[in-house]
Amino acid sequence: LMLTAGCTTAAEELRIYTEQYPPYNMTTNGQPFAHSEADITGLCTDVVKALLGKAELDYSIKLRDLSYGLNRAERHPDHAIYCVSKTEDRAPFFDWVGPLSSIEWTLFAKPGSSIELNTLNDAHSYQIGGYKGDVMSDYLVSEGFDLVMNVSGEQNPRRLVLGQADLWVTDGLVGPLVAEEEHDITGLKPVLVFRETPMYLAVSNETAPAIVEDLQAALDEARDSGALDSIVQRYGR
Repeated sequence: LMLTAGCTTAAEELRIYTEQYPPYNMTTNGQPFAHSEADITGLCTDVVKALLGKAELDYSIKLRDLSYGLNRAERHPDHAIYCVSKTEDRAPFFDWVGPLSSIEWTLFAKPGSSIELNTLNDAHSYQIGGYKGDVMSDYLVSEGFDLVMNVSGEQNPRRLVLGQADLWVTDGLVGPLVAEEEHDITGLKPVLVFRETPMYLAVSNETAPAIVEDLQAALDEARDSGALDSIVQRYGR
């Protein structure tokens, strides 16, 4: 009698998570959760779907809050999350496919504000709105800035208008979009862009290396063909 132990080199299904972070990742109906890829869109989502189509992998995409998705992707093989930055703390737990896009770290003030900043150090005298788990917020906290933190960033435009924060740290595309869609606030003042960060699909490092290699090759092919440029242009960048 011969017994053989099979070892697969590909996941039965790559389980992918993202967060509500328009215009990069978002639900089609504005809800904070989604269980199906058909209900999830955005710049990074379109890029991920394009590379997954080329890689010919079975997959599912769900939208949850950032901390939940990071926890699932970190602890389970064949799990992943996008669009996330490659921080020092995160790097050991994932293999990184990308870059998918990039974010511009921007400080916004309320419409009509007189605040002017020449350097990031100039912001030390102001209270800044951020949210827990966000790499931009965490960076400013580590540098000694005064941040008021929420579990999400959606309330920060209203905090600006109500005077509960002087500045809001977020991406250059995200800020005006969230302000208008969530609170009907237009004319946010971009005061300072102080960093640009590439964003990735982070795949659990317990996932078969061949899967990660296939994903990166598919992304590179999509970039070389011009498909990624077409997606980015649709979102105004």
